[in-house]
Amino acid sequence: MRGTDMQAAVTDMLAGLIQDGIAESGDYIDADTGFLMCGKCRSKKQTVVKLMGRTMKPSCLCRCKSEELEKEKQKRKDKELMEGISRLKSAGLQDRTFYGYTFANCDETHLCARYAHRYVGHFAEFQKNGQGLLFWGDVGTGKTFLAGCIANALMEKNIPVLMTSFPKLLNALGGLYSGEKNEYLKSLNQYRLLIIDDLGVERDTPYVLETVYLVIDERYKSGKPFIITTNLSLEELQNPADLEHGRIYDRIMERCVPVAFSGKNYRTDKGSKNMENATGILRDEPT
Repeated sequence: MRGTDMQAAVTDMLAGLIQDGIAESGDYIDADTGFLMCGKCRSKKQTVVKLMGRTMKPSCLCRCKSEELEKEKQKRKDKELMEGISRLKSAGLQDRTFYGYTFANCDETHLCARYAHRYVGHFAEFQKNGQGLLFWGDVGTGKTFLAGCIANALMEKNIPVLMTSFPKLLNALGGLYSGEKNEYLKSLNQYRLLIIDDLGVERDTPYVLETVYLVIDERYKSGKPFIITTNLSLEELQNPADLEHGRIYDRIMERCVPVAFSGKNYRTDKGSKNMENATGILRDEPT
């Protein structure tokens, strides 16, 4: 076949491939291999397959198309992740104001903020030991805000968290029968971290104290971590006025590292070894 005839045949072949949607404008046929080549990235758009004694050249993705598809795949993954996080926050943040409680909006030089950051960074370790935090201090010192920062940061990592308050839990449990209460309490354990705000603001009635104990005890028995915020002093928590308060505070003090919003981190004797390890992680000290 003469050169002009060969060139015409190649041109006709390329035109056919374009018409079939296999080739695009700018693509070309490699003179040495006869493969269709991408005009953008100069890589093959065909490969060789041998089947039943026949050699065929089916189309394949060139390098730039593969990269384009990979980017689209990543975009879909990112979108699905963001939608998942949005669903987590919708289910886990029971107060809309919690959405704005993020580390981006806080003074990260504050000692308590550093503790909160380290809790998020080492959550797998704390989760393994079922250890949480007890944020205590006066009103307006940022306990709820930092608890919300932890919740949002973990949910950004696709970790289910529920942040609620004792008044909300008491209200939810108020109209339930015994069996329904048990189911509700167990349902809280679907969250890998439970954050309960405002211990101590509820009324001290026998019913309320019993219900608060049931909430804490169910979480305690699950072995999963929880974070409590309270305006009560460490003195009140360590020296409860009566048995009813004592059994609530005992569960909390055993599982949660107390963090004072004066910036000081406190240790207790209960669960001393694990507590020392947890405190060391928070303070970035060797244990």
